[in-house]
Amino acid sequence: MTPGEYTRAVHTPVPPRPEQEPLGLPIYRTAAWAFETADEYRDVLNDSRPGYSYSRVDNPTADAFAQGVAALEGAGVDAPVAGQPFASGMAAISTVLMALTRAGAHVVCPREVYGGTYGLLSDLLSRFGVTTTFVDTTDLDAVRSAIRPETTVLWGETLANPTMTVADLPGLAAVAHEAGLTFVVDSTFASPAVCRPLEHGADVVVHSATKYIGGHSDVTGGVAVGSPELIARIRHDRIELGGSLSPDDAYLLHRGLATLPLRVARHCASALTVATALVDHPSVERVDHPGLTGHRDHGLAVKLFDEGRYGAVVTITPRGGREAGVALCDRLRLIRVATSLGGTHSKVSHVASTTHRQLDDDALAAAGIGAGAVRISVGLEDPDDVIADVVQALNSL
Repeated sequence: MTPGEYTRAVHTPVPPRPEQEPLGLPIYRTAAWAFETADEYRDVLNDSRPGYSYSRVDNPTADAFAQGVAALEGAGVDAPVAGQPFASGMAAISTVLMALTRAGAHVVCPREVYGGTYGLLSDLLSRFGVTTTFVDTTDLDAVRSAIRPETTVLWGETLANPTMTVADLPGLAAVAHEAGLTFVVDSTFASPAVCRPLEHGADVVVHSATKYIGGHSDVTGGVAVGSPELIARIRHDRIELGGSLSPDDAYLLHRGLATLPLRVARHCASALTVATALVDHPSVERVDHPGLTGHRDHGLAVKLFDEGRYGAVVTITPRGGREAGVALCDRLRLIRVATSLGGTHSKVSHVASTTHRQLDDDALAAAGIGAGAVRISVGLEDPDDVIADVVQALNSL
């Protein structure tokens, strides 16, 4: 008996499964998978049989992306490294923290942490009984002193936003592991093309993949990598919280991995050129970039980072405070005032009113961030054009 018209429209022929390996990543744009039996469905859901059931749980395209990041981050680690994909960097950060804390737990975190992480810890997680001590993590003794019996996580950032402070990853890892803590590192500002924190003792690495990994300002995503045991805990909470990466976004992020070293090398070289050109401008109070020999963490950056790559963010603090910082942003012509970083276009933001708006003046000062600080994400343009744009804006202040 021939099926009816509506049935034929729904149940079209199953597409062929080619034996050859595709060079482009297939996009599994499906929310659900079908099973031969009810028992198979049960077993896949319970992780007792490999497979896919529902894209909020797992998706092959998203898994391929996370596995790609794990391969890059874990290249120098003599142990298995797994990854989990997320819908955004904050989805990755929040899920990792929720997986590693509980009511009554305590976190030790840098004072100059990303504003979104600061808000998550100081506002949202505090409502559920998680407390945080924000310390100067460049002072290992201060970190040790902040640890309590209930501390479960030491948080770090490979490169701090926006001061470009370099984390002493081996030192912090040693402190964390002495106390039995999980050492989590946000390496968004570095990417695995600059530094791989797992090689230096980190237990979990998170990224806002929206930035350098995606690289084109056209996709949002996040990722966490670490040991299979830790990542299994994080995956469990990711499924429950629902911050899963879509297959289309996973495809774009996976595509970004192929050119990541090429792009980041160019970004970093241009950023150092820009920083060097601006450091002596009379309207500039301070330039933060670890490639500068005068930066307090230059020696540490040389030790931990791939040769010649010191990150691609340059933070300048003009003389004149908050008003001068806002005016500098507004007078740029080539560089765009825009959210995020790590894309092809150079972007600028006034730190105190945007990325670190969650911090009051006291918290900004404690983090070493000036009220007028301006963060420049150096893109792929000719560095001389970027320099000329910043100089003309500074000259008009």
